[in-house]
Amino acid sequence: MYGPMKKVLAVVGTRPDAIKMAPVILELKAQADLTTVVIASGQHREMLQQVFHAFGVAADRNFDVMKDGQTLAYLTASILDALDQAIAEEIPDMVVAQGDTTTTFVAGLAAFYRRMPFAHVEAGLRTETVESPFPEELNRRIVGQIAALHFAPTQNAADNLLKEGACPESVFVTGNTSIDAILQATGGGDGQTPFSSERIILVTTHRRENWGEPQREICRGIKRILDAFPDVRVILPMHRNPVVREMLQDELGKDGRVALIEPPEYWEFASLMKRAHLILTDSGGVQEEAPALGKPVLVLRNETERPEGIEAGNAKLVGTDEDAIFAAASLLLSDEDLYCKIAQSRNPYGDGLAAKRIVAQIRRYLELPFDDEAPFK
Repeated sequence: MYGPMKKVLAVVGTRPDAIKMAPVILELKAQADLTTVVIASGQHREMLQQVFHAFGVAADRNFDVMKDGQTLAYLTASILDALDQAIAEEIPDMVVAQGDTTTTFVAGLAAFYRRMPFAHVEAGLRTETVESPFPEELNRRIVGQIAALHFAPTQNAADNLLKEGACPESVFVTGNTSIDAILQATGGGDGQTPFSSERIILVTTHRRENWGEPQREICRGIKRILDAFPDVRVILPMHRNPVVREMLQDELGKDGRVALIEPPEYWEFASLMKRAHLILTDSGGVQEEAPALGKPVLVLRNETERPEGIEAGNAKLVGTDEDAIFAAASLLLSDEDLYCKIAQSRNPYGDGLAAKRIVAQIRRYLELPFDDEAPFK
């Protein structure tokens, strides 16, 4: 007979949070001796609900803190107040969140204020400067000082944590839960797209540091690719932020070979990635998911906290310069041998068992029986 039932508070805020936390939440809920309470901060309300629906997950608490024109300070303070109250009422044994969003930063801070242990999924990602990506790099660095458990997706991420002084017994290499999610999602779906007979380039661009002129450069690069390769079409799901949408519609909305679409449900987006010939993105999650599907990635950022894909040959860092984007894409669209070499590179981000490894270590920390999953290599 074991002791009293343990309770875990799983906190999510954005669409990427939901994708990467869904496998962990499902694994937690499969534990007969754990109670799992899911909290949605509302940071990406509609897009988050799409993902929850796809994975069969529901939020037990949903904060309604968003407002038009909100600042980061308002968002941080509002989520912190609501989450502090939730922790006080639920009295969990552990709080868990993933990544580098404002919601995750606040979850770690709220747990710290209440002296609750915090588990960080996708821990240890770092860039060279605290201002890029903004504000995510600061968020994850602060959370790295708070967490009782660090679930690093790769050995490189684990090494970052150890260099910063994290206790070695608290750091676990698990692989990334995004791979758990994408492998589950691409088990179905027919891969149909608005352009079913041409080579598809899937583009996602939304990061705050790319707003304005950098995104215009990206769009100019896309136009040059379309001019040079008549068999290529572009599909671009538009982020809901009006700053991003208005610029994309202004630059690309009149081009018949560009499909500017609403953010698809996760299963649909996974199907788009599976169908795509090439992916251009400034998203961290897509950098991880695409190699699992054998898709070369051009990273529309000047630096990335995910160097493993660059080192493995799955991805190329091209930034937002029009000429660099055009040159890199042209090479992959013209050189079949190079394309195949990149597409067949080993995926460095996971094997689909990250959630099992994470939950095993949460159980260990909570002094529950656990199966010691081998770390991801």
